[in-house]
Amino acid sequence: MLRVILIRSILIALPFIIWFAWAEWAKRNGRPMGATPWAWLATASAVLFGLSLMFMVVFQSDNRGEVYVPAEVTEGGRVSPGRFQEKETPAP
Repeated sequence: MLRVILIRSILIALPFIIWFAWAEWAKRNGRPMGATPWAWLATASAVLFGLSLMFMVVFQSDNRGEVYVPAEVTEGGRVSPGRFQEKETPAP
């Protein structure tokens, strides 16, 4: 979960990072800079965030038709992680 939050945070920050890096480079090379386009940067961040949500919906595995088996403590004190398992069909 933390990985997903970090990736999305980076996607939101990416347009701002690129803009400010470019603006700093331009100032050092003597190029006159205008005002920071906050609305454009926020819109680009929102678009990247929305695309990441759509990407997740399209490419994330589907677990319909499976049953969640929660984590359990086995003999010897080891904990088996939770997992999805195929539904068992009843024998006729």
